[in-house]
Amino acid sequence: MIIDPRFNGPPGSGNGGVTCGLLAGAVDLDLAEVTLRIPPPLGTELRLDNNGLYDGAQLVAEAREGAVDIPAPPSVSVEEARAAAERYAGLTGHPFPTCFVCGPDHPTGLRLRPGLVAPGVAAADWTPDTADPVMVWAALDCPGAWASGVEERPMVLGRLACRIDALPVPGQPHVVQGFFLGDEGRKVLTGTALYDESGQVLAVAKATWITIDL
Repeated sequence: MIIDPRFNGPPGSGNGGVTCGLLAGAVDLDLAEVTLRIPPPLGTELRLDNNGLYDGAQLVAEAREGAVDIPAPPSVSVEEARAAAERYAGLTGHPFPTCFVCGPDHPTGLRLRPGLVAPGVAAADWTPDTADPVMVWAALDCPGAWASGVEERPMVLGRLACRIDALPVPGQPHVVQGFFLGDEGRKVLTGTALYDESGQVLAVAKATWITIDL
C-alpha cells in the first residue's frame, strides 16, 4: 500500500482519515477502529500484516474491531453549512493549511470549511465527486477538530472508528458535522457525521485527537 503524496495531513505525512480509511478497507473486520502510531509516511511502500500497516519493521497504524456508539445530532441544512464556511477559522488560523481534507491551500483537496454552527459543533457542506469509502473516512476526520478549537490548540488524529450505513451520491450536496465530546488530558474526543441533503445520516465516526506543540 502506498499513500499518495497528495493525501497529506500535516506537511510530509499522510492525512489521518485517508490513512485510516485505506487500512479499514484492507482488513477483514465488520467495523474497524484504526489507531495511528506514527505520522503515516507518504509515497512509501507500506506492508500490511495481521491488521497492521508497517513501514519496514515500524508499525504505522493498526486496526481492530470497533464500535461507533455515539448518536449523530440533527443536521443543519446544506444552506446553513455553506454559510458556516464564512466562519471557518482555518482561513486565518490553520495549523496545517495544506491538509488534503480541510486545508485552504491544498490545490486538489476536499477543501471542507467547517465553521461553528453552535458551541462545540462545526458544519461544512460537501459535494463529493466519488462514492469511495476512503473519502468518507477522510471527510469524517477534520470537522471534529474544528469543533474543538484546533486553531487554538493544534492536534493530530490518534484514533478513528467509522460506521458507514450508506455511501454519498457523487455530485449531490451533503453536510458533514463535527461535534466536541470532551477532554482527557492531552486527548480530545470528538464525533462526526455525514448527512445527505434531506438530513439522513449516512455515516458516523468517533475520534481521539492528541494535542501537540508546533
